[in-house]
Amino acid sequence: MLVISPHLDDAVLGCGALLAAHRSSVVLTVFAGTPRDAQHTDWDRRCGFADARAAMAARRLEDDEALALLQAHALRLAFLDSQYGDTPSIERVRDALRETRANAVPDRVLVPMGLFHSDHQLVHDAARAVFDGAPVWFYEDVPYRGLPGLLQQRLADWACEGLTATPVRWAAREPERALKRRAVQAYRSQQRAFGEHGWADADQPERYWSLERAGGDAR
Repeated sequence: MLVISPHLDDAVLGCGALLAAHRSSVVLTVFAGTPRDAQHTDWDRRCGFADARAAMAARRLEDDEALALLQAHALRLAFLDSQYGDTPSIERVRDALRETRANAVPDRVLVPMGLFHSDHQLVHDAARAVFDGAPVWFYEDVPYRGLPGLLQQRLADWACEGLTATPVRWAAREPERALKRRAVQAYRSQQRAFGEHGWADADQPERYWSLERAGGDAR
């Protein structure tokens, strides 16, 4: 599997149990770059970092630890998180994802539904354009899927495009869920900012969706 992850935690939060069930999968993180300047943001301060460079160095180590537990491989693009004020165009993200697709043909691609966060929405739109026609499942963005109305709005948007969204029937076993819990704990800095119960949603069942055109063509 190839899991497209906006940030250095999203794939494990949304798909950790599925990754545990499919060892040797690849997690491609889009916004994994480090700013040249030592920027200071409120989010990084809440996570316990003095500046952005320290934050990104620590976050990559946390991600390495989590993916090692799940026996997944990391690929990382150098685009900057939107908090650092240099958001790439959708064309640049598409081009980078196209290059990845040209170098690998995964059995399945996991794409975020693109809920709430602008980075998630950008990755969703870019990945849909690149992997159109490939075997794709869309995963619910944790923890944003729990915000009122966001999931329903995404389903409504798809319906307006003439797409039928169908829940994928997959349920994790307890050993896979337990391994995911351990992997989630690796993201210590992010959990510090989200708060004690901020990631409770990550322990809820993972949910995936497939899309078809109104004639039965899978998307």
